[in-house]
Amino acid sequence: MHAGLSTPLDPRNGRTGASARAPALGSQHATVACGEVHLEVAVASGCGASRLANEDAHTPLDVAGPPFVVADGVGGGALAGLVSRWLVAELQVLLQHMPGDAAAAGAAIERAMLRADATLARRIADYTDAPGAATVALCAPVDARATRWIVGWVGDCRVHRWQPSTRELTLLSADHTFRRLQETPPAGSSPDDPARMVGNGATTGASVAEHTVGEGELLVLCSDGVHRHLGVEDWAAILGRPGDLRLRCEALVHAARAHGSTDDATVLLVRVAPDGHRRAAADRFTSP
Repeated sequence: MHAGLSTPLDPRNGRTGASARAPALGSQHATVACGEVHLEVAVASGCGASRLANEDAHTPLDVAGPPFVVADGVGGGALAGLVSRWLVAELQVLLQHMPGDAAAAGAAIERAMLRADATLARRIADYTDAPGAATVALCAPVDARATRWIVGWVGDCRVHRWQPSTRELTLLSADHTFRRLQETPPAGSSPDDPARMVGNGATTGASVAEHTVGEGELLVLCSDGVHRHLGVEDWAAILGRPGDLRLRCEALVHAARAHGSTDDATVLLVRVAPDGHRRAAADRFTSP
């Protein structure tokens, strides 16, 4: 997150300290049973060169399934790294039983985001009087075959869909920045800073949308430390590679860094496993 905690509620910026070390990169890969299919999921996340610690967070693939979440602690805000992790954990609990109807799922995400906003504000207040917040994007299937998905977001984390047949990357979210919302940013902040975030009351609920995801297609969630630095050609060159999703996640973060990103950077990829339908059928057949 490039911004400080710059919203109409708290027009303050700034962060002290920076790290010149080579940033480490952590990654995970998992196959998750979901309805009648298996989902293949991978994530890579790393601390930016300008950061002392990684303030991004994501769904822990070793213990959690849908919804899949990426959150970005707002730099300059209180407890940014903790806030992003709290937000992911809160949404995993609140949305662990996602309704199978898209309208109901969207309403559930909006309610969960408001509850998370209030919960995070209370937790932050236990430590400090300073405000803190995070931006977030998430996705979850709303049918048993994982062909229809609900996406939700607050701020400038993004959700894309990659279609390998056409090599097309489609943006499924729309950044809540001052520029896009046609709002005047507070003094000291940029029009491209997020105007909506979770944890300091700067949201009235998530934006949500339903999308169809076809066989072999990828959902791509990422923080702004990635998407601000990659062009269409960069995405296509990496997402179009065959094989391991985790290696593609890592390559996207490395590419963002090569193009000048010094921010924390996170990419999460999800798709129906290539043999997901067959494996799910076998599981049903062999289950007692």
